Amino acid sequence: MARVKGAMMTRKRRNKTLKLAKSYWGSKSTHFKMAKQAVKKSGVYAYVGRRLKKRDFRQLWISRISAAVAPFGINYSRFMYGLKKAGVEMNRKALSELAITDAAAFASLVEVAKKAL
Repeated sequence: MARVKGAMMTRKRRNKTLKLAKSYWGSKSTHFKMAKQAVKKSGVYAYVGRRLKKRDFRQLWISRISAAVAPFGINYSRFMYGLKKAGVEMNRKALSELAITDAAAFASLVEVAKKAL
């Protein structure tokens, strides 16, 4: 049986890693060994970042809602509790967008929440 050499697949694998490391600084973009480490580390950072993004956006939405309900003399937690008691099921992202774009509709939601308390 003929001997199969792995040159083509090895080259493809290395080129794929080097392509991912294209914009890296110094030897990390040209030397395979360093590029492999850098790409692996950047993958870890990207994985963590995707989870942190969800946390950051939720925090932003809560801050926006809190700032929007403050003029009505109610705080964020009481507002959310009032909405829950009133049976209004809107997520924080939608509430945040509503507070920015349609102040009148948001004001009516605040009144609904206040009545439910």
